[in-house]
Amino acid sequence: MSSIIILSYDENLCNSNLEEYIMKRSEINKILKDNIEFIKSMNFNLPPFAYFTPEEWKEKGHEYDEIRNHMLGWDITDYGHGDFNKIGLFLFTLRNGSLSEPDCKKTYAEKLLISDEDQYSPMHFHWNKMEDIINRGGGNLIVEVYNCAEDESLADTPVTVTCDGRVFTVPAGTKLCLKPGESITLPPRQYHAFWAEKGHGKCLIGEVSMVNDDNTDNRFYETMGRFPEIEEDEAPLYFLCNEYPKAK
Repeated sequence: MSSIIILSYDENLCNSNLEEYIMKRSEINKILKDNIEFIKSMNFNLPPFAYFTPEEWKEKGHEYDEIRNHMLGWDITDYGHGDFNKIGLFLFTLRNGSLSEPDCKKTYAEKLLISDEDQYSPMHFHWNKMEDIINRGGGNLIVEVYNCAEDESLADTPVTVTCDGRVFTVPAGTKLCLKPGESITLPPRQYHAFWAEKGHGKCLIGEVSMVNDDNTDNRFYETMGRFPEIEEDEAPLYFLCNEYPKAK
């Protein structure tokens, strides 16, 4: 059973003014290398396209358009704050449908996420997407929840949550601790933020959801960036999900 705990984090992290920040490619490459090692250490295997090099992508034809168009693959964000270790998230989209393609029959998505200790993924909700967030292993995952008020502020009302088939109610702002193997279901318009609990190591997180659209379906409580601008100070190890070249 998930335990309900109160933990502290830096309340000022997401209250500072958002300034334009450009991540360096060398920083992204290091984040990729470090987290690939963590994924392997957790005995999780990624599909072959995870390791297509930029040179290989230049030769890929239209048979890989689902990867391109549905933004599968690597995704690294510091939410525009310039301090990935404090406010950031590492993701890999394994599968996804499309809200903009009427003929797309895939109505679901799956992601792998990694959150480091006290690495804050900011308060947000999704307009349409329902999702399950699952602690796949590593440390403990803290998930903070609020209802969304009519004016899209944080409502001071009890929140109904579902954790692994158990439905219960918690006060607004409750921080739920998900241990490895535990999960929470997050419906549309339910605010949530999450991070790995300090002192327990980084978390390997699964996300199983309805179709994901990061361009239209995210509502952050504070103004946030999503996909970083990048300074090309070295060659990319792998393309991120918004960088694929067009089919040859």
